[in-house]
Amino acid sequence: MQTNFSDDQLKDPGVARSNEILRACVHCGFCTATCPTYQVLGDELDSPRGRIYLIKDMLENERVPDDKTVRHIDRCLSCLACMTTCPSGVHYMHLVDHAREYIEEHYERPWHDRALRWVLARILPHPGRFRLALLGAKIGRPFRGVMPDKRLRAMLDMAPKRIPPVSRNDDPQVFPAEGRRTKRVALMTGCAQRALNTDINDATIRLLTRLGCEVVVAEGAGCCGALTHHMGKTEESHGSAARNIRAWTREMDGDGLDAIVINTSGCGTTVKDYGHMFRTEALAGDAARVAEIAVDVSELLADLVSEADAETGNPAFEGIAGTDAPEGHGIFGPPAAEGRGLRVAYHAACSLQHGQKIKSHPKELLKRAGFEVVEPADSHLCCGSAGTYNLMQPEISAQLKARKIRTLEAKAPEVIAAGNIGCMMQIGGGTDVPVVHTVELLDWAWGGPKPPALTP
Repeated sequence: MQTNFSDDQLKDPGVARSNEILRACVHCGFCTATCPTYQVLGDELDSPRGRIYLIKDMLENERVPDDKTVRHIDRCLSCLACMTTCPSGVHYMHLVDHAREYIEEHYERPWHDRALRWVLARILPHPGRFRLALLGAKIGRPFRGVMPDKRLRAMLDMAPKRIPPVSRNDDPQVFPAEGRRTKRVALMTGCAQRALNTDINDATIRLLTRLGCEVVVAEGAGCCGALTHHMGKTEESHGSAARNIRAWTREMDGDGLDAIVINTSGCGTTVKDYGHMFRTEALAGDAARVAEIAVDVSELLADLVSEADAETGNPAFEGIAGTDAPEGHGIFGPPAAEGRGLRVAYHAACSLQHGQKIKSHPKELLKRAGFEVVEPADSHLCCGSAGTYNLMQPEISAQLKARKIRTLEAKAPEVIAAGNIGCMMQIGGGTDVPVVHTVELLDWAWGGPKPPALTP
């Protein structure tokens, strides 16, 4: 794509990066085939290609964003399926993030939009505040029908029927490895996840310590910054990210870290991008160091399985793609009798399969642990959660949710597994099939407790 930015414009690092991305686009339109909003709305401007044209025009002409441009960019899920499909390597994520930052700086939203975004940015990244908000939503749910704003109704719908107890495992501390220590890792405990589902971090800690990891919950680490980053609130998102970078580099420079483990894939995509986010700032070096050792929990588990196989003489689980490996073979299992052969529908979170390009690890780990794994049709399409998308675009989100649940239930699963809390809440709110995190099932197979969601 031809661009016409001036030399002065290109002095801005954000513009310079967007210029590189725009020039990589060849207008082929392959991205439209996998874009959820284009499939739902059928509008070219609600496809990545259409949004790219809008962003190019807005940035090149340095114009104040109009309502039309903002509406179509707001409708983007940032599912990043377009990046998986694109034959030209267009880094759409960096482009749309820059566009959102530009809109936040130059566009005055209606007061109710500003108020909603302000509230979400002040509540969701803070577990204590989020818990209070969930309690308020639980109290307000009977009045859902009289709520004037569909987004307020969506917020009430999101609140779980049961608010989990606070887990002290989220407090800064060190969990020693069981037996010989093979790795020292930091666990990112997150923000929303700590309010919505405390079983995930608990299961992760149990599983990793059994497999020889010393697990550190670092002092000062918290929200990854993704929620505010995708709203274009750069100062707030970078503030959250900077606190994490400082917390983790203290551990790296102290007793050392082999990995920073993330069990919420939306956070993982952001943390792995810290090097880009801070490329022009004083923390650039430390941000790059953090991003380099950040891994999804399934990546670390894949390495641990391979290392254990090598030590015990079992056939190596090469790249966790060894589909011929016997079920329950190696360090896992066999799972409890009631779990052996359990039919698990695996939901691939967009941030994991498109954002981090991790596709096989979770499925092969589940198979390895003795579960029967099935996948829904169109598994590449978003469930409609996408951070705060289900709160700010509830109508589109509801259509994507309904389609995702139909395809999952069509596989007649006994349980649905996912690697992202947002997806779990979105899907779990529309089906009677239990929804659990992948690590909960793996922890169970390794001798941990049965996931609470599977207990009647």
